Amino acid sequence: MQLNRAQTVLRSRNPWEAMDLGIVLARRHAGLLMATWAVITVPLFLILTLIFWQYPSVAVLIIWWLKPAFERLPLYILSNALFDNTPSFKQSLKAWPALLKPQLLASLTWRRLSMTRSFDLPVQQLEGIGGAERQQRLVTLGRQYTRAPTWLTIIGLHIEMALWLGLIALLYLLIPAQLQTDWSWAKLLEITQHQWLWAEHLSNFLYVLVLIVWQPIYVACGFTLYLNRRTELEAWDIELVFRALAQRLKNSAALVVILVLCALPYSQPAFAEVQQATSNHYDELGVTEPRLLKQMLSSEQAQQSITNLLDQPPFQNYKTVTNWRFGDVNQTQRTPSAFSTPAWLDGLLTQLSFGLQALLWAVVLLLSAVIVWRYRQWLKTFGQQLLPRKKHQHAAPTTLLGLEISAASLPDDVVVTAQALWTRDPRAALSLLYRGLLHHLVEVQALPLTAAHTEGDVVALTQTSPEALQRYTQQLTLHWQNLAWGQRLLPHSEFANLCAQWQQLQQQERTV
Repeated sequence: MQLNRAQTVLRSRNPWEAMDLGIVLARRHAGLLMATWAVITVPLFLILTLIFWQYPSVAVLIIWWLKPAFERLPLYILSNALFDNTPSFKQSLKAWPALLKPQLLASLTWRRLSMTRSFDLPVQQLEGIGGAERQQRLVTLGRQYTRAPTWLTIIGLHIEMALWLGLIALLYLLIPAQLQTDWSWAKLLEITQHQWLWAEHLSNFLYVLVLIVWQPIYVACGFTLYLNRRTELEAWDIELVFRALAQRLKNSAALVVILVLCALPYSQPAFAEVQQATSNHYDELGVTEPRLLKQMLSSEQAQQSITNLLDQPPFQNYKTVTNWRFGDVNQTQRTPSAFSTPAWLDGLLTQLSFGLQALLWAVVLLLSAVIVWRYRQWLKTFGQQLLPRKKHQHAAPTTLLGLEISAASLPDDVVVTAQALWTRDPRAALSLLYRGLLHHLVEVQALPLTAAHTEGDVVALTQTSPEALQRYTQQLTLHWQNLAWGQRLLPHSEFANLCAQWQQLQQQERTV
């Protein structure tokens, strides 16, 4: 790997900054990345759509499941482009079949749902390792670093859904206003499954378009996270600095040699003086004496200076932490004492201590039980006050609008009795039908009717009831108001129609 040819600055970054670098890298090669992705995925999607025309979800599910296979091509392009070797469109497509061979089955089965897929792919594809070696490599790279790739996958999933729904909303906004005049959700639900197929295939195609834009960015972010982690562990930035320094020294080596030669003395007395000084130096430093004795610090003083330096910040930061904890006899350090007790006495004292603790706990539990039993009535009363009070259920009214509606005041067959009363007392007959309706609304439909409600309130409260019951309530209430307040008697045919409708309602409820 030729690090000096990298097209970006290799330095240690935080994970989010590394993902920003991935976005920049993907944007720089966006045309090649999106074109190669589209050439591979769009024809495959069209073929799957024709095969599974009656099952649109199967086609888009296959495309989604094969994403790990498609992601290998963007990684190949980015890894070469990073080191100034960007492949062409034709070269990229030729290289893709060979990229699919290593560990494809594993990528599409037990590794398919991995949350760190974008971070793990470079280890498999670029380093070319597998099995236990790959697992150990991932453990080394992912130590305290898997949080960022996981969040990249989660955020990427939400970005995919947001872009997909945005395209669907944009498509809806592009529908001409003339086609939306008769648009309604009720009619939309009445469309058959056959008519829905084109819409599902169109929405699936929009999802494939979203993958063309987003998936190369996802791969690029995972790749730059991988590069950033290796930069941290292998110190690529420091290596590049040393290489630059070595290159500079290599270029100026001849000049350094000339300067050194010019600075060396060439006279014989000078060499003799240096040799004499060296001999005297070796005479002064014996083999049994401490080294560095003629320097500013001896070895002992240097060691003491180093120890004092390491005991100071930032190497050592002492702080006192005070907290409570239970005592442990085994771990408590006892201070040495001149008097030591025998082992049998220590065991006896330990047993006595345990027995005393058990006795004290037994006393506490016994006193608690006595107190609870002594004040059980008070606790019962106090506990009932703390419990939530149950809502008082009001009894069903027996009189509404000045009419008796209780079951005892009504005959067993309201319709037959009303028909018998019609010939001699039409008002009583219609009143009986209306009373039976009010009784039905209160007892069966459980409407919250009270004595304060009017006929109009009764009709309004039946808006949540079945449609047939609503129509019957409106008709009977209207005829009752005309007779009770306007003294207008309804025709016999209308009365017979009301009786027939009431019988039909009763039969329908029995069937249900």
